[in-house]
Amino acid sequence: MELAAKLKAAGFAPEQAEAVVRVVVETQTSVVTRDYLDARLSENKVDLIKWTAGMLLAQAGLVAALVRLF
Repeated sequence: MELAAKLKAAGFAPEQAEAVVRVVVETQTSVVTRDYLDARLSENKVDLIKWTAGMLLAQAGLVAALVRLF
């Protein structure tokens, strides 16, 4: 625990330093990395483009069918 040693050297009580280190470690486990976030956003973007293109084709087919019908 290098951070705890630095905090103790800065004047923190040993209990306080260890508590701060525990909080920092717990917080870091729930932090999302930029690479992970970029990858997830890219996946969602591809899915959205696929869905939009599919709906556009379906709409064009429906319009063509209605034009032929009338």
